[in-house]
Amino acid sequence: MDADEFPTPDVEVESTAPNELKDRIDAGEDVTLLDARMTSDYEEWRIDGENVTSINVPYFEFLEDEIDDDVLDRVPDDREVTVLCAKGGASEYVAGTLAERGYDVDHLEDGMNGWARVYEAVEVERYDGAGTLLQYQRPSSGCLGYLLYDDGEAAIIDPLRAFTDRYLDDAADLGVELNYAIDTHVHADHISGVRDLDAAGVEGVVPAAAVDRGVTYADELTTAEDGDAFEVGNAAIETVHTPGHTTGMTSYLVDGSLLATGDGLFVESVARPDLEEGDEGAPDAARTLYESLQERVLSLPDDTLVGGAHFSDAAVAADDGTYTAPIGELVAEMDALTMDEDGFVDLILSDMPPRPANYEDIIATNLGQNAVGDEEAFTLELGPNNCAASQESLADD
Repeated sequence: MDADEFPTPDVEVESTAPNELKDRIDAGEDVTLLDARMTSDYEEWRIDGENVTSINVPYFEFLEDEIDDDVLDRVPDDREVTVLCAKGGASEYVAGTLAERGYDVDHLEDGMNGWARVYEAVEVERYDGAGTLLQYQRPSSGCLGYLLYDDGEAAIIDPLRAFTDRYLDDAADLGVELNYAIDTHVHADHISGVRDLDAAGVEGVVPAAAVDRGVTYADELTTAEDGDAFEVGNAAIETVHTPGHTTGMTSYLVDGSLLATGDGLFVESVARPDLEEGDEGAPDAARTLYESLQERVLSLPDDTLVGGAHFSDAAVAADDGTYTAPIGELVAEMDALTMDEDGFVDLILSDMPPRPANYEDIIATNLGQNAVGDEEAFTLELGPNNCAASQESLADD
């Protein structure tokens, strides 16, 4: 059933906005969620957290005039419960049926689609280069991006198409001109915003090393070669080719202080190597990744911050709320970074999660081979990112 096909509840049902729910979770409040989506959707992607209790009861269980007692028994009646679904229609109906029976309930506005529009900017306090560095965080998928601004100028690294207007608005609010929109690689889990920002007057930048994958629009944008630098006020963003996750994977050293590693290295894991050449090419890609990490990343000073393009549920935020960590800390906590090459390859091939949902269509879209509208693009990227090599944290191992 579509969201608009559910009847309006006979009782008034309060709603909570996705940002409000995120604030409650961040504040440490105990939150109980009743997820009314199908079990398969729930198992693939849901809202989690240390202080989140999540229960899955599909909406169709509530469509009968006489709801089975065992269904109602699965819903706590001693606390507030927030009901959610995909788009908000089923959750309002389910919350209404529960409210009629005396439960303390509300429902999540726009469901998981609304949750996917939560996007926060957090300052990277340990960044000590010129200007100010913000980390954008999308909790629904773990996507991360970086906005550097200084002396009236700004650049965004790994922008999302769904938030094109947000970057432009944020730059305007900060009183800076957004000069560059930079991609680290051809993403497999979200639709890049580089081309849309370029169309809005921002200089779009893609790695030169990624063009050979079949990028159809490279001639229209700037291509970044290894060693190229982009000036943002008094700061410089240096291009560092770090293949492995993909052949074109490129990191960007932000004024010598933070390495935006894309999907090469995360604060809790390293990249998976199978999204470009599949299982057959994964071992060779893993060896290339090992070389990139050892020669291009870990050779930087220990206090250089690492900021990936994603974080998973296994990641732990730093004290400033960002998913960043010094290289020296990662080396001390992640055995994968001190293994020999054979051990490294064996490790990262041993526990890879399922590939990102719709990843082939997303890659084709980011290559420019597949044209999709804004709504279809948003729908394609719903779900977890799964770009790390391990389903669990490799830190503290």
